[in-house]
Amino acid sequence: MRPFAELVAEAQSADITGWGFGFLDGRATEERPPWGYARLLAGRLARAHAALDIDTGGGEVVNEAPQLPPTMVVTESWPPNAERARKLLGPRGVRVVQTTGDDPLPFDDASFDLVTSRHPVKPDWRDIARVLEPGGHYFAQHVGPASSFELIEYFLGPLPENRKRRDPHVEAAQAQAAGLHIESLLTATLRIEYFDIGAIVWILRKCPWWVPDFSPDKYHDQLVCLDAQLRAGRSFVDHSSRHLIDARR
Repeated sequence: MRPFAELVAEAQSADITGWGFGFLDGRATEERPPWGYARLLAGRLARAHAALDIDTGGGEVVNEAPQLPPTMVVTESWPPNAERARKLLGPRGVRVVQTTGDDPLPFDDASFDLVTSRHPVKPDWRDIARVLEPGGHYFAQHVGPASSFELIEYFLGPLPENRKRRDPHVEAAQAQAAGLHIESLLTATLRIEYFDIGAIVWILRKCPWWVPDFSPDKYHDQLVCLDAQLRAGRSFVDHSSRHLIDARR
């Protein structure tokens, strides 16, 4: 394994835009949900006439769909990702809308028969219901509770209250309160393994909300201890949770 400083420096300089995770190839593994979201999404998009994808990242998941509806719109709030999505999806006729903060979705009522998202930041159920036409569907894969908390709490210590957030049943109740009918709700807990310290530094840069004050200097001692574990052949095991929700207006 390469020296600690080299792995950290590489991870610090590597690209983190979009929702590609190629940097982790051979350095980390993550079990995938059994339902295959990208494949299911492609089927939904092929049948839609007007679709909106929220928090699209760099547009990678939408771009996997072989056929897009006549009207396809995506939103993204982080400017580098929005620009990446324009380059990727623009040639396919997709409209990319850069959003800001907690502002409402900038679309008319009943604009879409399908609203989707893979790992939305914070779904606004009333706004989602508003932009859906009657009978339209919200179809999405969400990050579930305590996702990657073994890694997060390694750096930040126990966060018992934070572990309760993103509960799928709470989200389903919120969706119903906003006027959506839950047609299905599936959950999964998935294993993650990290094999070198560069993978961990990179993922903490990629997902800065996990450890908001992270830097290799600030957490140097924890990283050195973790690096020693990984060099001894003991991977760092983490777990993510996901839920698949299908809701109809």
